[in-house]
Formats: sequence, structure tokens, C-alpha cells
Amino acid sequence: MVTRESRPIPPNGSEEEVLNELILAIRSVFDDQVVAIGVGVPSVVDVDRGIVYTVQNIPSWKEVHLKERLEKIFQVPVYVNNDANCFVLGEAHFGKGKGYRNIVGLTLGTGLGGGIMIDRKLYSGTNCGAGEIGMIPYKGEILEYYCSGQLFSRKYGSGEVAFQRAISGDSEAIEAYQQFGAEMGYAMVIALYAYDPEIVILGGSVSKAFSLFKKSMMESLEKSFAYQHTLKRLVIEASDLADSALLGAAALHLDAMEKKG
Repeated sequence: MVTRESRPIPPNGSEEEVLNELILAIRSVFDDQVVAIGVGVPSVVDVDRGIVYTVQNIPSWKEVHLKERLEKIFQVPVYVNNDANCFVLGEAHFGKGKGYRNIVGLTLGTGLGGGIMIDRKLYSGTNCGAGEIGMIPYKGEILEYYCSGQLFSRKYGSGEVAFQRAISGDSEAIEAYQQFGAEMGYAMVIALYAYDPEIVILGGSVSKAFSLFKKSMMESLEKSFAYQHTLKRLVIEASDLADSALLGAAALHLDAMEKKG
């Protein structure tokens, strides 16, 4: 049985206020059948020690020893990782990544996040920074300035407005998605050269518009990437799995067991 609970997090709350909301959410679904807790956060994480640093949109969470705090309360193992890593792990176990060994997951939302699976094992890097191609300098900004929902928010206020206009036939909005695809082609080039995956899985709110930018993305990728035989074997999919990152946080325990065994 799957039980779900959602609680709003006060973005400007103190470290303890935010932590207490998280604890209450866990308690509402916790019982004696729970063998571990997985947490995905939009930040850099010391994965081994479960320390969370500088969480986006929660200013008070500068350095939170989350694993230690939660294990003391709930007396089960706690695993903490970046939310993009949780996304690719969720897809590997439950979504489009099943059956593949080397996977890149790119989350296209308010930013551009990346998660990496190598030989069916999550690769976070030394400082949980592996896959963060969105932070690479690009055209006077960073890559996620062009390859995330930020592109649509600057022009339309939100990605949803841009999407609705595009599917209604608005030529300007359609062109914006074509531009987005061309920029995403470059992001794909970086991911392929760095990790050479079998499959790239797109998630996040912008991925729902994949049909609007797929063509220009592939044209950009085919033009810029040197190894055309690699592209013939590459699979690129948009996720259709609900709550990939949530499922991936739960699967952090599975990943840890697989690494041990």
C-alpha cells in the first residue's frame, strides 16, 4: 500500500520550522513497515553524511545535518540526495529507464538539473555535483538560463502560459519552443560527451511540451555532435511517470543496497 502526505513548507521559515514540517509529514505516513527514509532536496548534499547545503528557495537551510536528525527521531536508515538524482533513480527503477544500464536524466523546470546512472548505480560525484550541466557558462549566462522554464518565464510570465499559447497555434510561442529545442540540443551534446548514455530521459514541467521542441532539439544535436553512429543508438524520451523524484527518493535505499551487494 502506498500512502501519500503533502505539507506546505514555509519558504522563509527558520531551519527548525521547516524541519518540523518535514518531520510531521514523515510521521503521518510512518509505521513499523518502514525500513528506510529517502529525502530529495534541490541543493548540494554531502551524500555520505546526509548534510544538506544551501537549499534553493529555503534560505534558512544553509547547513542541515538531515540524516543525523531524522535517524535520531525515526530509528531507521535515512538517505539524502539531490532531487535531480532522485528523478533519474525513480525513472531507472519505475519508469523509462527500466532495462537500461547507463542513463542521464535531465529535469527541465525552473532550472536545468541532471542525474546520472552508471551501470545501474546512481553517480552523485564527490560533492553531489555530477550532472549539473545547467550551471555551465553559456552565451554570457549559464546553460539553464536558456534550457529551462526561465526562457518562457522571461517572455510569458510562466511556462504554462507559453504552452497554452503554443498548442493554440500562436506562432510566436511555437517559435519560442523551437528556440528552446535548439538550445537543448547543445545541452544534449554536453551530456553525451560527458556520460555517453544509452538513454536520456527528460522530466520537469517543460518536458510535457516535448513534442513542441523535439524536432529543433534533434536538428541542433545532429548538427553539433560528432559521433553520428552514437545518435542512431541513443534513446531520448520524456518521462510519463508521476512523481519520479518522489519514487526515486524512496529508491535511494534500493540503490544503497545494490552498491553494497
